[in-house]
Amino acid sequence: MSALSKSIPLSLLALSAALLTSGLFAKESYVTPAHNLTGQQIYQQIKTNFEANLYTLPPRVQGHYAIRQYRMTGDTKYANGSLIDLLTIAEAQAYFACNLDKPNFIKLESALAGDQLGNKSRGMARKAAIVPYPKFMLFTDLLRFSSRIDEFGFTGPCHNLLLDTLKAHDFAPAFTDKKMIESWAAQLINYVFWAKQVGVGDYYQAYKTAFINTYPDSKDASLSKAQYKNKIYGMTHFIFAASGYYQNQVDPKEFKWILDYFEKNLDKIIADTTEDIITEVGISFLITGHKNHPVTQKVKQYIIAAYNPETQMIPSPSGVSDLSSGEHRNVLAMMLLDWPETLHPGPYLGNIANTKKNLPRLVKIKPAKIN
Repeated sequence: MSALSKSIPLSLLALSAALLTSGLFAKESYVTPAHNLTGQQIYQQIKTNFEANLYTLPPRVQGHYAIRQYRMTGDTKYANGSLIDLLTIAEAQAYFACNLDKPNFIKLESALAGDQLGNKSRGMARKAAIVPYPKFMLFTDLLRFSSRIDEFGFTGPCHNLLLDTLKAHDFAPAFTDKKMIESWAAQLINYVFWAKQVGVGDYYQAYKTAFINTYPDSKDASLSKAQYKNKIYGMTHFIFAASGYYQNQVDPKEFKWILDYFEKNLDKIIADTTEDIITEVGISFLITGHKNHPVTQKVKQYIIAAYNPETQMIPSPSGVSDLSSGEHRNVLAMMLLDWPETLHPGPYLGNIANTKKNLPRLVKIKPAKIN
């Protein structure tokens, strides 16, 4: 570990206060108000804030929160929030998958999705990267829809047509394209795991090799901050995707190359990335069984220092505390600060009393997913 890591005081609160007053980890021009809260107090305040306002948030955000809280706690009170996600995803798959055999549908819908990437620098880079891959946007959406439905214990509408269409498509060129990796690193590893999960194909080794060739550690100094963020974000998602997104622990040996890199470069990661990414680095150690690792502890201390007690959130690097846009950052912080002894796969909504009578008719239960 670095000299800074070795100098961390044993008292979590003392360190948090020191970080806040020193500005050591200050991002942009925003300074978080000082506080003396513990990690458990912060966890509870974020939880109370989000759950009091959860139904004011878009369905996608409600689902993101509820799924992760179920996997952390196993509490079936989060099943209905997950059901909202299933309803949304199943309807989307019904529209897109059931029209795959219509002339020009795939390229037209992919183009429409590409147009929604936005005109900021990242959106423009992504638009440029997907030009050689006119089916990419729709086909990766279908991977997302079908894998999520599968995680809940179902198959979705037009499942066979979806699988046949995706199996016939070679994802390797897009998944291994350097420009694609530079624009979509985390998303691509998600797609790789989802493709394997639903039986479309195994692209893991090809993507891993292409990712390492795109971002060799020896070239870190030449990366812009945006590209460094993309690299680290991609690395965390190797581990997250392997866990089924917090459903199962992951063998640390398989990802030693990532964990060793994070430990060696933690100070740079803290200095040059964001709260979301830094928290994901800490969770990468938790999900590989390193609950008391120095990296985990240091990231917790950083997140405690970043908390704003006035808004009951971890704000954005510029100080914005918006529930919808900040949900990802804050549910990650909750997970980091209160990681469970046991993870909970699912939720398998067909096996939970308060959801099984309200399932969308668009999905069919997979018997293997029912306990």
